[in-house]
Amino acid sequence: MKLALLLALALQSPPSGTPPAAGDARRILLELSPVPAPPPDPTNAVYANPAAALLGQALFYDARLSADGTVSCATCHQPGKSWTDAKPIGFGLASVSRHTMTLWNVAYNRWFFWDGRKDTLWSQALGPLEDAREHGTSRLAILHLLAEDADYARAYRQIFGALPELAQLPHEGRPVAGEPEHPQQLAWDTLDVETQEAVTRAFVNVGKAIAAFERLLVSRDAPFDRYVSALRSDDAAGSAAYDARARRGAELFVGKARCVFCHDGPSFTDLEFHDNRVPVGELGGDPGRKLGVKRLKLDPLNSRSVYADDGGETGKRKITQLVVDSHGGKSFKTPTLRNIARTAPYMHEGQFATLEDVVHFYDTLENATPEIGSERLIQPLGLSAEERAELLAFLESLTDESLPPELLAPPPAASLGR
Repeated sequence: MKLALLLALALQSPPSGTPPAAGDARRILLELSPVPAPPPDPTNAVYANPAAALLGQALFYDARLSADGTVSCATCHQPGKSWTDAKPIGFGLASVSRHTMTLWNVAYNRWFFWDGRKDTLWSQALGPLEDAREHGTSRLAILHLLAEDADYARAYRQIFGALPELAQLPHEGRPVAGEPEHPQQLAWDTLDVETQEAVTRAFVNVGKAIAAFERLLVSRDAPFDRYVSALRSDDAAGSAAYDARARRGAELFVGKARCVFCHDGPSFTDLEFHDNRVPVGELGGDPGRKLGVKRLKLDPLNSRSVYADDGGETGKRKITQLVVDSHGGKSFKTPTLRNIARTAPYMHEGQFATLEDVVHFYDTLENATPEIGSERLIQPLGLSAEERAELLAFLESLTDESLPPELLAPPPAASLGR
C-alpha cells in the first residue's frame, strides 16, 4: 500500500511538477516519526544490559585497543563531530578505503558498513579492531588488556563470567585469512582449537559490550519530530512553530524530490543498497555490495555463526537467501539522514563536501556515472533555487544531537563492574 502511494507521488513529480496531494504527503510524513525504541538483538544476549553498555563505553574510548595505543573507536567516531571524523576517507593507523559512517541510530540497521559485509552491530565493532589499517590489534592482545586491567577484568567477570586462562598464551595472535605466514596467524596457530574457540568467544563478548553502548546513540527529538507530533495531534500552534521553508522542504522530500524512496522510515533509510550514480572518488573501483555479500557469507563471526546468542537463527533467515546483485552498477548502503547536516562530507568516499553539493548532484546529476542495469530511480529533479533551499532547510531540521553528557566520554573506571 505504501509503495503504491509513493509511486503515485513520484508520478506527480517532474516533468509536470505537480505537488502531491496534502493528505498523501501528510500520511507519509507521519510514518517518518517518532523514532521507536531500538529493536531487540537476539544475537546479543547483553544488548540491553546496562553493565555491558558501561563496559562497552569504556572500551569504545580506550586507545589501548590498538597496536600502538593511539587509536580508539572514538578516533573515527568522535562525539563532537556527530560520531564521524569529518574526513572524506577514514584514517586509523593508516588510510582506509571509505568514508566513516555516523553511529547515530546504528541500532536500527540491518546491515553494517557501506557494503553490508557485517550483519550484527557486535560483529561490526570487532572488524576495525583487527584491521591493520584501523586499530591493528588482535583478539589475544585485547584479552590480555582485559585481564591485566583490574576494572575491566571485574566488569567482564560480572557480565560474561571468567576470561580464558591467558598466562601461558602469546600476547598477540589472530586469524589472518589467506596469509598462513603472517606473524599474527603463526601466533594464532600455536593455540589448540579449544583455546582458539575460548579466545574468540571472549573477543566476541568485547564486541557485544561495545554494541550495547552504541545502541544508546539514538537521535529522536529533532524539530521535524516535534512538527510531526503536532501534525498527528492537529496542534496548529505546534505545526506553525516549524520553519515554513522546512515544511515545504518536507513536502518536497516525500513528493517531487523523491528522496523518501530510499530515505524512508524514522531513521530515514530503507536499510538497503543502491547505485546512486555518484561520481567515482579518487580511489575508484569499489565494488560495494557485491563484494560485501561475499564477505558476509564467509565471515566466521556473522549471525549464522556459533557466536550468535540465538544459535544462528537470525543468520539463517538473513544470510541464507542473500544473492549477489546482478545489477551492473556499484551499490552502497543508504545512510541515515538523522543529523545529516552535522556529518559532512558525504557519500561512501566523501565525494561531496556539503549538503548543498549533495542536493545539487541529485537535482542535476552533474558528473553522474552512467545509468546501468535496471535501477533507474536516480533521475534529474529540476528543482528551482528556492526548492533546493527548502529541501536543505528540511534536512537541517533533522538535527538532534542531544544525548546524556555521560555518554560523550569514558565512564569512571571505578564504575565498571559495580
